[in-house]
Amino acid sequence: MKKSSTLIERACNAVSGFNELYRKLRRSVELAGKSQSTLTNYARCLAHIAIHFKCSPLDLDEEQVLDYLHVLKSRHKTPSDSFFKHTVYGLRYAYRISGMKEMRVVLPSIERPKKLPVVLSRNEVRQLLKAPKLLKHRLVLAMLYGCGLRSFELCNLQLKDLDLERMMLHIRQGKGRKDRYVPLCAMQVRGLRKYISAESPVTWCFNGNDSKGDPVALSARGVQWIVKEARKHSGIQKEVTTHSLRHSYATHLLEMGLDIMSVKDLLGHADIQTTLTYLHVAQLGRQRPFSPLERLYDK
Repeated sequence: MKKSSTLIERACNAVSGFNELYRKLRRSVELAGKSQSTLTNYARCLAHIAIHFKCSPLDLDEEQVLDYLHVLKSRHKTPSDSFFKHTVYGLRYAYRISGMKEMRVVLPSIERPKKLPVVLSRNEVRQLLKAPKLLKHRLVLAMLYGCGLRSFELCNLQLKDLDLERMMLHIRQGKGRKDRYVPLCAMQVRGLRKYISAESPVTWCFNGNDSKGDPVALSARGVQWIVKEARKHSGIQKEVTTHSLRHSYATHLLEMGLDIMSVKDLLGHADIQTTLTYLHVAQLGRQRPFSPLERLYDK
């Protein structure tokens, strides 16, 4: 986040017209109720363009924009596909809020890859949860999996969001600025009580430290590091991300018999179609799919 802010500040200070574009962008994003991460992603990508061309993205002609996007797309390692996606979306948004609805530049459509989510087995989840040595790190994993949290939702958790008596967690301003409640289990409650007693956090449930060593909310990068280290020490071969634990949460709930609408509400999905994806990976219903080789030699 700090690097993004520095890049945006550089563009605001060095490139004529970018400060005004950023002001309009921030106002529009906030009025639309979009998340801070949306603002940062769009602004960061637009700042890259501004610094690269030394002018506002709105002043570029079609050839310049398409050449820039072509260079981004042709790089396989950096920047990532998400950077390319946010660049296209950021440009579209900038054109719209600047009254350029005629779209001088025909931007490429973004195809959403139809990938099924990576889901851990229950045994793999147990391996992952016991891998960290620190209680704090075990709890981070337990909250991601046990409550189906998105990474930013975990980072934003405050002590006031914990209702340990009722064993409920209040998730404030999740994706789409929606609040929701999810249940905690007895294991999580015991761990949280022990952690709070030992660490004495003041505001945030899980603290990180800023450059001066002062406590701040745990960063998304910090959460990713915890998951990455746990996977490394657990011996799990699958590619495990913070979202893999959320995917596993949803899939395991379905396999344990919870109905799809309840899972939708627990995940905070706006559209049931998003939740239905998990039916493709959950092993439930009439009969578990199997290979014909399993029964080829049955007597």
